[in-house]
Amino acid sequence: MKLTEIDERVHPVRMVKDLSPDDQPREKLKKHGPDVLSNAELLAILMRTGTRRMNVIDMSRNLLEQCGGLHKLAQKPWKDICRIDGIGSVKAITIVAALEMGRRLQTASPDEKVFIRCPDDVYSYFGPMLRDLRKEVFLIAFLNSAKRLVGYDKTSIGGQTATIVDPAEIIRQAILNEAHSLILLHNHPSGNPVASQADIQLTRRINEAGKLVGIPIEDHVIVAGYEYVSLRSKGLMG
Repeated sequence: MKLTEIDERVHPVRMVKDLSPDDQPREKLKKHGPDVLSNAELLAILMRTGTRRMNVIDMSRNLLEQCGGLHKLAQKPWKDICRIDGIGSVKAITIVAALEMGRRLQTASPDEKVFIRCPDDVYSYFGPMLRDLRKEVFLIAFLNSAKRLVGYDKTSIGGQTATIVDPAEIIRQAILNEAHSLILLHNHPSGNPVASQADIQLTRRINEAGKLVGIPIEDHVIVAGYEYVSLRSKGLMG
């Protein structure tokens, strides 16, 4: 007899269906609403089933513990989630899809008019897109004369520490999109919001290029997880 079989007889797994209705995530949500459920209980609803050794609630708690919490889980690709005990590809993909839907809900709807007048406005719209990425991404946001967002473009995707950006291409995109002014954005996957010398030098090069064609650079915002820094507010635009 295997040791795991002995453990299961001595300490049988308590199935979710054997819990009281107030402790079953689905029943709890029906009765009290989703806001009273813990992160583990919400994950348990997504994952649906556990294993012979863990019920789905315990599996969800283990997943969060192994990942370092919900925010760290949101940063992981599905293949990394699959490596955690009891999590197969279907469960991992379901979790990643649900977290991505949550991020998209935090941004404005396509029909909503978005005005960007300060760094807080920049982060409110673009933060959910950038904060959980594992690679550095550079975006340019196009504004009209009323500071309304009329579009944005992902100009470059790099590694975990840097990305290659061409100032001439940024200005070309600004002209094609008939932008009155621009916001520059990129993320720091390291979680460190401090602007590097390379960030500052690049910003100043783009700023000078924008002046030549009459398209001002309003700001360069660096997103680092749930923090951000505005180079304009730090006096680093040049």
